[in-house]
Amino acid sequence: MMMTVIVIIVVSGALLLGAAWGSFGHLPDRLRGFLIALAGGALVLSLVTELIEPSVERSSAIVALGGVAVGAAVFTFVDYLIDEKWGPDSGGGLLAALSLDGIPENLALGVALIGAGPTEVAALAGSIFLSNLPEAAGGARLMVQQGRSGWRVLGIWALTALILSAAALIGFLSMENAGERTLAAIRCVAAGAVVASLATEVFPQAYREDRHLAGIATALGLILALWLGELR
Repeated sequence: MMMTVIVIIVVSGALLLGAAWGSFGHLPDRLRGFLIALAGGALVLSLVTELIEPSVERSSAIVALGGVAVGAAVFTFVDYLIDEKWGPDSGGGLLAALSLDGIPENLALGVALIGAGPTEVAALAGSIFLSNLPEAAGGARLMVQQGRSGWRVLGIWALTALILSAAALIGFLSMENAGERTLAAIRCVAAGAVVASLATEVFPQAYREDRHLAGIATALGLILALWLGELR
């Protein structure tokens, strides 16, 4: 349990580090795009090797594929509501948008930690850390540019970090005694949501901000995740 809490704190702490960087530091657009592409590449491999493949082995391909499809559909629907109905710049919509990507990732992290040592989730945790850092930095910088104070922005991201930490703990505690088929389905639903977010938000943003090196950064992220996975 203590190792689980440590991993969750480290991963969610990336949000606070990124928010502080974006609120009070300088983050060039090209660097942010490079880091986002790096994180996206790492997540692609981690989703397959740490979530989807183990789910296929422990349950069935039908359960895994169905879970991925459901997760992608749910993410797409909520993302549509934020963009078209609630408004991404509104108070509730903004907080929902900030949390939407991270909740599936952290639920998946919490479930993945069940019965696993820290090295067995190194790739997934490292990938989420890399994803959270530039996402928080870019989001915080945009919020400051819109007229919010740096400290207020940091407070919003601190609240988001608490929400995501709670999601990871809920995923770990509520599913600790669940069966393998149930865990497999949940992992794949989370994986599908993250895949949809990569396609609709992460990679398009990385390309807009650093189009010449986005492909290289994505490949480097994949290599990094592969290396982290070999630490087992």
